[in-house]
Amino acid sequence: MLRRIRNNLKGKEPDIASGTVPSQTFEDSYAQRLQRRKVAIGLVTKLLPYIITLLYLVGYVWMIMIPLEDLGNSIWIDENALQPGQATTFWDWNDVHAADLYLADIEALHARNASSLERATFVEQQLAALGLDAAIQPYTFHTNALKRSGTNAYGIYRAPRASGAEAIVISASWMSRTNEGEGTPNLRGVATVLALARYLTKYSLWAKDLVFVINDGYMDGIQAWLNAYHGLEQQNLKTDLLEYSSGVIWTAICIDYPGHSFSHLGFFYEGLNGRLPNQDLMNSAVHIATSTGGTPVVLYDHIETSYQRPPPTWYMPSILSHWLGHYKMRSYIYRLFNVKRYVQYQGLNRASGVHGLFHKFRIDAITLFAVPAYGPHGFHTLGKIAESLLRTMNNLLERLHASFFFYVLTSARTFVKFAGYLASAILIAVAMIFWGLRLWVVAGWERATVVVYIESDMSDEKPKSSERWPNAAPMVAWVPRERPVLSVLSLMGATHVVGYITFLMVKSSWFCHTLEANHLFVAVTLSILLLLTPFMTLFQPIRDIFIPPPNIYANSSTERQAPLYLILKAFNLYISSIVISITSVLNFSLAASLAVLLGLPLALTSPASLRKIPAMWRYLLVVFVSPMGLLGMALWLGVGGGGVQGLTKLFERTIWEWEALGVWFLPFACVVYLPLTLQGMLVCTLPEQ
Repeated sequence: MLRRIRNNLKGKEPDIASGTVPSQTFEDSYAQRLQRRKVAIGLVTKLLPYIITLLYLVGYVWMIMIPLEDLGNSIWIDENALQPGQATTFWDWNDVHAADLYLADIEALHARNASSLERATFVEQQLAALGLDAAIQPYTFHTNALKRSGTNAYGIYRAPRASGAEAIVISASWMSRTNEGEGTPNLRGVATVLALARYLTKYSLWAKDLVFVINDGYMDGIQAWLNAYHGLEQQNLKTDLLEYSSGVIWTAICIDYPGHSFSHLGFFYEGLNGRLPNQDLMNSAVHIATSTGGTPVVLYDHIETSYQRPPPTWYMPSILSHWLGHYKMRSYIYRLFNVKRYVQYQGLNRASGVHGLFHKFRIDAITLFAVPAYGPHGFHTLGKIAESLLRTMNNLLERLHASFFFYVLTSARTFVKFAGYLASAILIAVAMIFWGLRLWVVAGWERATVVVYIESDMSDEKPKSSERWPNAAPMVAWVPRERPVLSVLSLMGATHVVGYITFLMVKSSWFCHTLEANHLFVAVTLSILLLLTPFMTLFQPIRDIFIPPPNIYANSSTERQAPLYLILKAFNLYISSIVISITSVLNFSLAASLAVLLGLPLALTSPASLRKIPAMWRYLLVVFVSPMGLLGMALWLGVGGGGVQGLTKLFERTIWEWEALGVWFLPFACVVYLPLTLQGMLVCTLPEQ
């Protein structure tokens, strides 16, 4: 055994007795292995630009293909205990009449502009009359952007055959999610919950407590109630402890019914900071709505027929019009709008409805949205669907866990699995890190002219000192050079400090009050200051701090120094790739948005002319995808209502969501995204040498 190991390490010695001589020693084998490795590395280095281009192309094309019908899967139920649609529902027209009576009282309160306390007291009295443990909860949010107050009302039905360790929530907010909670009342949604409370509490089949919540406002009311229910303290929230409580909430159903009647039932499911409910809850609701309720189902409020109309032909060629009018293309466009809405909510870390606030407490919740129309469905259909869905949730023996928590719904009946969409963002991240590694290698070496001296051994006579090296000859070779890593890390740290200072300033009370007084001046001033930040490296005192001076005494190849912009660009691509890769697992929409916005602009940054793209155009490309450029684009497109008022409203909403709801978008945009774009601008402003 020892002889075999020694032979493998040192090469087998000739065996004279047997007459066999090894044809190849270990040293020769190792040399051949090194040669093959050298050839492979050279081939990969030569093909690396093409590999990076291919990764970018495949990643972006994959993202475009996500809405394809052929890439999706039909929904199914994983949890066998659910048995959706199997229970017999008893909701009938007497319960519809009760809902109409509740609606008449609620409309009277709305007509006389009743206060939030009066409305909550009315709901409390109605729930208490049914024998429930009912109470109200006043609350007030004090944030730098907005101040909101209101009063919630809730009632708890104690399950007679259970210990009360688990609960199901049925809720409705006074404000509908129509226009993202901008003033449309949800009167019929509140009436539906009250009618359900009257109807469901007549039966003793419930294995879990039923908690009926009518929250004031839109997001603020349910946030205050959930924090009080779970005993969480929030500095900017002033509220009292709940008088009554129940067990652990497993599921929640939010009812949003803003119109007189509805034609389709829409589903909203996105939660705060990229959270999603277990897909079994969505799939069960879709199955029950079609089988028990007999109503068409849609994702969000997107009615499919509106996207399947043939396009007009007066402004496009007939061939293109025929191609766009094909049923598969119209289906792709419909699914594309659904994916766009999904990315809009999840990418901004916002919830698509009141249900989204339940997710952070590990509560699976969705919103049933009655799409307003002139019939044919109303209280009767919505009540049967809600009853059957609650009966399905009542069958649970444990929390929902069997189905997916990471998915992309392209329609109400089809979805894309985790493995079907994740690779698109990961491929772009891999391309960025390959580009950064290539720049790191390029920065460490430089082609230079060196002198090679070859000592001659042809003569035994020792030459004179002046003739010591008669075969000296210059040649071009790759020589190593130093990489200024510490200077680059200092610059990157400075950009993140600027981002953190921006975050502190934006969420401060001074900024909010100044923004309210002079909208355009504050937004434009802040944007100009951030855009001019990279040009501060042009001033000599700042250059002396971050940019190391050239070594004028360098007389050897090892003392050469690589340009600062190469290392900064490499590190910038590293960090961007890491952020995209990590985020893609937690929040794919945010990762895909980062890949689209940062993938190519950061890779094209350079102070020198590259092909035919001037450095200033590359700088403007990074400016366009920066927070300042995106805000300008939002102002131009009229986001938030249009004009400066819309931009102010966008700022106020973003600040309020961070301070009151804990949405991560504002700190992420300031502390992570803004520094990455500032580093890209710095690459364009730093000297080439």
